[in-house]
Amino acid sequence: LPLWLWRNLPAYAPLHASLFRRRPGAYLGTLVRAAWMGIRYRKRAWGGYRKVFIKEFLQAGAIAEQVMRRQHVGHLHAHFCHGATTVALFASRLSGIPFSFTAHAKDIYQKTLNPGDLLQRKIDQARFVTTCTGANHVHLSACAHESKVHTIYHGLDVDRFRPDPGTRDAETPVRILAVGRYVEKKGFHILLEACEQLRRKGVAFHCHLVGEHGDQYARLQTLVERLGLGGQVTLDGARTHEALLPIYQRSHIFALPCQVLENGDRDGIPNVLMEAMACGLAVVSTPISGIPELVTDGEDGLLTPQKNSTALCNALERLIRDREERRRLGDNARRTILRAFDARATNRQLKRLFDACLEQRQGTRDPAKISEIRT
Repeated sequence: LPLWLWRNLPAYAPLHASLFRRRPGAYLGTLVRAAWMGIRYRKRAWGGYRKVFIKEFLQAGAIAEQVMRRQHVGHLHAHFCHGATTVALFASRLSGIPFSFTAHAKDIYQKTLNPGDLLQRKIDQARFVTTCTGANHVHLSACAHESKVHTIYHGLDVDRFRPDPGTRDAETPVRILAVGRYVEKKGFHILLEACEQLRRKGVAFHCHLVGEHGDQYARLQTLVERLGLGGQVTLDGARTHEALLPIYQRSHIFALPCQVLENGDRDGIPNVLMEAMACGLAVVSTPISGIPELVTDGEDGLLTPQKNSTALCNALERLIRDREERRRLGDNARRTILRAFDARATNRQLKRLFDACLEQRQGTRDPAKISEIRT
């Protein structure tokens, strides 16, 4: 923190001085609260002071001063319920403008990100909370007021992500696609173990992994070599949405064997799983977190137990050998996305919540804007 303050305090100082002149009582009260939180939410009872709250207070002050200068801002909204929402909470207290937040995945379940009762306090003080899965909704509602929590699924541009008739059938052998960061919760090592079992069974396939390099990339490279999968598996780096779309369209099966880690980290409903389903792929995943809210086993995809490479191998073999089953599941998957995950519908749900907040604050439909805080 001292180095960060040395580098950044000169830029923050004029904004904080202006904010103090505007709202001295709110400023001092929020500063005291931030300092107290550094003690209350220490990692250990007798551990060192948790300095991150001072940094977040400084960030919040800069935001509060700027949004107060823009008099049309009537609401603050943050994504992820750890650092960004702490900043939003402080900015709300400093400015008097209400806030809300969207909670996603590991920010909900990893206690170190919201120690003690911090998450409960954030929910209590927010105007509303949104989250992207029903499983998250249950967890958040157990922390605080259920009426404040709303499930709004991540929407998808269904006109952009769509099948390309004829492209998929022209590809041989059957192509298995997996997309995601190379991190442990994606379960890609389980997928490679399943691929090795398919190879030993003499099943023809090619598995293409695409993703941003993470802490598991070197491990996966080594595993490909050790399992003798160099001829069946390709590990690629990240791709833009434009480059990824044709890869979806010419693949036959999408596999994402997500798993829950010991520290609680997990996916919610992976966007890439929705993108694959919108493109008409038969998908195979695991019944963790919000995934069963997207995929119904046997109807629009297959679900296998997490961390079970044999079950995953059997599901993949079933789809590789049965072209009509792949087509049936893929068609149903597309229909599921159209019915429940079209971005036009989910965006309208979120807009209604913002409109209600602004009407409550102003008593009118004044076109005040939402200011969004991202990490």
